[in-house]
Amino acid sequence: MLIGELSRRTGVGTHLLRYYESQGLLEPGRGANGYREYADDAILTVTQIRGLLEAGLSTEDIGILLPCATGAGPDIAPCTELLDVLRARLRGLDERIDALTQSRQALRSYLSATERTSASYGVCDPAR
Repeated sequence: MLIGELSRRTGVGTHLLRYYESQGLLEPGRGANGYREYADDAILTVTQIRGLLEAGLSTEDIGILLPCATGAGPDIAPCTELLDVLRARLRGLDERIDALTQSRQALRSYLSATERTSASYGVCDPAR
């Protein structure tokens, strides 16, 4: 199938399909006219790529994991680097969540203190 057909069947724009190709995630053949030609299994590959992107993985991570993907969902065979990549990504997300939680608490403290102060003194005019 041509890139337009793959786009229609997957709901993924042609520009993203070309990007996936540039990242080594999709490998179309070329017709005699030079057009990209995708095999039917490209639909599953694009579905897998989209799912892995939604999980927060980078295209670099996906390049490592994609050969291990066995189905449309989170079905992945235990390849050599797979668990290390997934654990590292999860660790990174946990660290970001912790940092955001601390930032949220600090912001709440500033907001609470400012609201208490403005109740006593009124709102300040930053133009002064």
